[in-house]
Amino acid sequence: MKYILFIMLALPMLLQSTPTEIIKLRTFDKLVVTPEASGNFTILNITEDDVENEGGYPFPRNRLAEIHKTILKKGAIGVGWVMSFPQSDRFGGDIEFAQQLITSPSVIAMFENGKGVYPAPTGTVVKGNDVGGVFTTGIKSNIQVLATSSLQGIAVAPTEIDNLVRRIPLLLRTPDGWVASFGTQVLKAITGSRSYIITTNDNGIQEIAVRGVPPVKTDSFGRKWISWVQTSKTTLAEMDVKDKYVFIGVTANGVMPQIATPVGLVEPHYIQAALAESMLIPNSPFIPDYALAAELGIFIGTVSLTWLLLHVFGITWGIMSAGAIMAVTASLSVYLIRQGILIDVTWTLISQFITASVAFYLRFRQQFKLRQQIKKQFEHYLDPRQVKQLQDKPELLVLGGEKRYATFLFTDVRGFTNMSETLPPEQVTYIMNKALTAQQSAVQANGGMVDKYIGDAMMAIFNAPLDQMQHENKAIKTALDIQKNMVVLNKELVQQNLPEIAIGIGIHTGEAVIGNMGSDTRFDYTAIGDAVNTAARLESATKEYKVDLLIGSTTKIKTNYKLNYVNEIFVKGKNKGIKVYTI
Repeated sequence: MKYILFIMLALPMLLQSTPTEIIKLRTFDKLVVTPEASGNFTILNITEDDVENEGGYPFPRNRLAEIHKTILKKGAIGVGWVMSFPQSDRFGGDIEFAQQLITSPSVIAMFENGKGVYPAPTGTVVKGNDVGGVFTTGIKSNIQVLATSSLQGIAVAPTEIDNLVRRIPLLLRTPDGWVASFGTQVLKAITGSRSYIITTNDNGIQEIAVRGVPPVKTDSFGRKWISWVQTSKTTLAEMDVKDKYVFIGVTANGVMPQIATPVGLVEPHYIQAALAESMLIPNSPFIPDYALAAELGIFIGTVSLTWLLLHVFGITWGIMSAGAIMAVTASLSVYLIRQGILIDVTWTLISQFITASVAFYLRFRQQFKLRQQIKKQFEHYLDPRQVKQLQDKPELLVLGGEKRYATFLFTDVRGFTNMSETLPPEQVTYIMNKALTAQQSAVQANGGMVDKYIGDAMMAIFNAPLDQMQHENKAIKTALDIQKNMVVLNKELVQQNLPEIAIGIGIHTGEAVIGNMGSDTRFDYTAIGDAVNTAARLESATKEYKVDLLIGSTTKIKTNYKLNYVNEIFVKGKNKGIKVYTI
C-alpha cells in the first residue's frame, strides 16, 4: 500500500505535470520578495491623451526625434523605445530620428514573427560548452537606418504553463549565434559593453554577464525570473527623467497588446523594464538547475518520514510529528525562496498531508479493529472499565501468550448432575444462568476476569490481562462475595419453589502461561499451567473436606485474610502434598 501511494504521489512531480507546475509557480508568485526599484530606470507612458493631442498613432518619426531629444535635455542617460520600426516613415522622418538615436545609449525593439529571419548575432563569449538557451523562431527587424543607429533587442515575453509571464531569456539563440532581449540590451547600452559572457555547466546555462554588472544567475535555458519592481513612471507632459534610463511604450487603448503577468495585464515596456531591474537586484530570485533533484530529495525524505512516524508513534504523537515535519518543510521553502533560491515544496506538503491522512486512516482502522477484538473477547468477562482500559492501551495485552504470576479461582455447582436429571431443562438453564451471573458479578466487582465457563463450572483469573495489586486478597474477597451472592440467590430460588444450590471454590496462586491460545482460526484468551490445574484440583477437593472454599499455600502467604488450616492434601499430578486453608 505505502509503495503504491508513494509512487502515485511522486509521479506528478517527476513528470512535472500541469497542476503541480501551476501550483509551484503560483507559490513563487506569493512568496518571492518584491524589492525596491533600483532608481536607474523610469517608464514613460504615451497615454490616450498624448495620442489624442498628437493627432493619432503612430507618431511621425520626426516627432519621436523631438521627444528623444527633449528626454536627453531633461537629463536622461539613455532611451529605450519598446516599439519596432520595420517600415519606413511615410513622413520621411527616419533620418532625423536616427540622428537622435545615435546621440545616446539607445535601444529599439524587435518582435518575433516566426518566419525564420534573424538579425546579425550579438557578440558573445561562452565559458564552457555552448549548450542551453531558448531558440527564437524568427524576428522582424527594424529598417536599416534605425538598426545601425541604435542597439536592437527582442521584446520577448514567453508565457508559462498557466499563460503568465515570469521568466524571460536574457539571450535567445539563432542559427548563427545569440540575440539579446530588450532589457538585456539596455544594460549593455548603459555600460558600453561590447559582448556578453555566457557561463555554462553540464545542464545548460548557469549565468550571463554584462561588463559592469554582476553576473546574473539563470536557469539552464538562460531565463531570468522577473521581479515585478515598481519602477517609477512619468509622461510626456511631466518628463521626470533626470539621471534615469527611460523605457518608452504606449499605454493608449488598442495600440500595444497587454500581456498577462502575476501582477496583472501590462504592456511590453513594463516587462522589459522589469527585466532590466531584475538583472540589477543582488541575489535576485532564480530556479537553480538542481531544483528538481532537491525537490525530489525533500519529497522522498519527508514523505517517508511522515509515514514512518505515524506507524511508530501511533495516532496522537504521529500526527504531531507529521505536523512538525510539514511546518519545518514549509519554513525551509519560505526561507530559501526569500533568499532567492526558488525551490518549491508545495506538492511535497500536499503529499505529506495525503500520506499522513492515509497512514492515519490505516492506523485508526487497525486500532479500531483491535479495540473491537478486545471488546468482543473481554466484554463478557471483565468489568467495562477494564475493557476500556485495554482498548485505550492495547499494549497492556500481550497477544500470543506470556508467563505471568497470577491467582486462579475455580467454582463448581454441587449436585448439578442430579438437578439436571430431576428438573426440566428450562429450570436447569434458569438456575445455572442465575448462579453463573452471581459468580461473574463478584469476579468483575473485584477486578478479576472470567476466563471461561465449563458447564456448571467457572474459571477466573486475577492479575491478568491487567496488573493487579494484592490479587491474592481480591481472589479471596471474590470467593466470599460469591458465597454471599449465593445466599441471596437461594432465597429467590426457594420463593420460586426451586432447589437451593451450593458452590465449591478453589483458589491457588502461581505462574502460568496466559494469552490467546487455540488454532489459527479459533482461539481464546486463557491460562495454562500447574497453578491453574492446582486451583481446579482444590475446587474438586472441597467435597472431600466438606468445605465450600479451599485456598492453596502460595495464596495464603501473601493474603491479609486470617485463614484456617485444613490439611496437607495430595492432588493429581503432584508428588508432594499441598497445605490448604479455608475461611
